[in-house]
This record gives sequence, structure tokens and C-alpha cells, in this order.
Amino acid sequence: MSQKKKAEDKIAKWSRLIARIWSVPVIVYSAMMLTGYFINWVTTGQADPYAVEDYPFIENLPPIFMFLATLGLGVAWRWEKIGAIINLSFCVATLPILLFHWPIQEGVRNVVPYIILMVVATPGVLFLWHWWRISSLSKRRFNLIKH
Repeated sequence: MSQKKKAEDKIAKWSRLIARIWSVPVIVYSAMMLTGYFINWVTTGQADPYAVEDYPFIENLPPIFMFLATLGLGVAWRWEKIGAIINLSFCVATLPILLFHWPIQEGVRNVVPYIILMVVATPGVLFLWHWWRISSLSKRRFNLIKH
């Protein structure tokens, strides 16, 4: 194996490692939030007793989509392509909701959901890039063996 191929393999391995390390706190934080809401729902009968009444349903979608995107990160630990596509699909679906409902220009407070979106989407991008890199490396190796 040449030095170039070893370096390419090393880059691919590092991208997966970074994606996995980055996804662990995201998954743990989401699991803690979901556990807290579940425990509160079991003990008080409401997931969030401090929730405001009669707020628009659209405000529920970003947290739901972010949780589903986090599930995609969990899937990406085993199947990089499928998990990354799930993660990025829900992140992309969240973006227009955020842009419509919480415009960026209204203040610094409205930037927080966008930062969370980037934090959740970044490991998905890395997992997808890792999968693409490994599949392109294996195709090149197959073509070299074939010829």
C-alpha cells in the first residue's frame, strides 16, 4: 500500500472518529432531555408543566426534528450513510421552520436554535463524508485490481 493510500485511509478514519466523538454529547444530551420530560410526564401528568397554553404547533417541530436527527446520529454509528441521511434530512427540514418562525435579524437570542442546528448537523456531515470517502477509496482499489 502506498503512502498516499495510507494517508487517505487515515483521513477517513479520523473523520469517523471525530464524528463519533462529536455525536456522543449530542446523543447523551438528547437522551437526558427526553428522560427528564418522560419522568416529569409520569410524575406530574405533563411533560412540561411550565409550558404556555395555546402556542402554535410549529414551535413543537424543531425540537422533534432535532431529536429525530439525533436518532440518525445513533444509526450512523453502525450505518454511516443511512444515519447521516436521516440526520441531515431532519436538519434541513428544521432550517426553513427556523428561518420562518425565528428570523436571525431579530436579535442574538434567535441565533441559539441555529447554533444547535449546526452542532447536531456537523457529525452527520462528517459521517456522510466518511462514507463517501471510504466508498470512493474502495472503488479505486477495485478498479486498480480489475486492471
